[in-house]
Amino acid sequence: MNRIFMLIAAALPILAGALLPAWRFQKRRSREIYVLSAVCATSLIVLGLLLRRPEGALRLIRLTRTLDISLAIDGLSGVFAGLVAVLWPLASLYAFEYIKHEGGDDRFFAFYTVSYGVTLGIAMSANLITMYLFYELLTLATVPLVAHTGDRRSVRAAKKYLGYSIGGAACAFLGMMILYVYADQSLTFVYGGFVQERTPLILAGYLLTFFGFGVKAAVFPFHGWLPSAGVAPTPVTALLHAVAVVKAGVFAVMRVTFYCFGPEVLRGTWAQEVVMAFAVFTVVFGSAMALREQHLKRRLAYSTVSNLSYILFGVTLMTPAGLAGALSHMVFHGVMKITLFFCAGAVMYKTHREFVPELAGLGRYMPVTFTAFTVASAALVGVPLLPGFLSKWNLATAALAEGGVIPTLGVAALLISAVLTAGYLFTVVVSAFFPVNGEGSHGLELAEDPNLYMKLPFFVLTALMAVLGMGSKGLLTLLSRIAWGEL
Repeated sequence: MNRIFMLIAAALPILAGALLPAWRFQKRRSREIYVLSAVCATSLIVLGLLLRRPEGALRLIRLTRTLDISLAIDGLSGVFAGLVAVLWPLASLYAFEYIKHEGGDDRFFAFYTVSYGVTLGIAMSANLITMYLFYELLTLATVPLVAHTGDRRSVRAAKKYLGYSIGGAACAFLGMMILYVYADQSLTFVYGGFVQERTPLILAGYLLTFFGFGVKAAVFPFHGWLPSAGVAPTPVTALLHAVAVVKAGVFAVMRVTFYCFGPEVLRGTWAQEVVMAFAVFTVVFGSAMALREQHLKRRLAYSTVSNLSYILFGVTLMTPAGLAGALSHMVFHGVMKITLFFCAGAVMYKTHREFVPELAGLGRYMPVTFTAFTVASAALVGVPLLPGFLSKWNLATAALAEGGVIPTLGVAALLISAVLTAGYLFTVVVSAFFPVNGEGSHGLELAEDPNLYMKLPFFVLTALMAVLGMGSKGLLTLLSRIAWGEL
């Protein structure tokens, strides 16, 4: 009976968002209560589903004799859905204050809330055709968010995002058709995959799905849309970079690698070498681009490009240990990166400063914001006792256990990226708290931390990073069991 709650979890925010403009709220507080109630109710339903996971799939629509639109929850679904359910209420609370100066509140929160339900649909898809459907709906729901401000830069960024996404979707669809014809006409997710025979066409199909879904995961050379999308309001960029869109990309790659094609079919092939090489290169490329970028949100965007390929590197190892490392970094990166974007948004909201050299001295005037930024930066660099260290350690040990040239180069890439990450994040922290000769102090007299709507997520996320860094043994054990197919 509780299988119906999977449909409720996905449908509730979609319907709430779609109906929001019809209510014509006259008071901002009424809209906030409506949105937060829908989002929090959805998160509670999701957490309930994870505690009492329903058995079997819920069929929604029968397409053909073998294909249907169905929802189900397994271990991998639980990781993605749980991450989204925890972070989305915080993102919505933050957005209530931030979006005041953007305008178009009804339109913004309508698409923002719809995106939550669509993301849950991706997480709870029982087969590849269902995931592909929700994956495309996520593009349609988030394009208006990227273009929200309506200026030329935002519209151009939205078109770029849409173009990349359509191209990626076409590639993924071709790979899906190869699977449908030559492997399994139901396309139902099964741990270990359902492909029985290794052929050149099957390997080509894997490349198509990897790079097709990899567009949203910003793997080189399909990363260009992500820094451009930084012109969107900060709650949207936090959504794109930490919670929904890019995590949907890496989640889809996990699905097709471990639950469709299968690691036993792919390991040791030229296809594995190609995708792993691209992931390793993107790790260093993204960090190097972040170091040279002076616009704060674009710097964080290139950081996301790099860190998403940390996850892809773990997936392309095609071992349970590699998948466990990838899952841990997917969860930890979501918490760390949304904190960094929230801090960047708070600075822009209160000071209208966007470039790194303009942040000098701000730590004195915005201590809560820059303390959260400092903790998240240290975590992303990989400082011990913080979550980034654990996930990077898991990825490195999985790669060393696998051996070989490309996995070893991957470990070197992780180390190089860590050094570069320290360079592009700690320079911001040092400049904010210890400006040189009063640099940047002019015009900061009115700067201050934002109100509680924006500060509360800082407190929660900083505490969560501390907990994940020092008390995540149980979570890592759970992720390892999922990676081994036990859950």
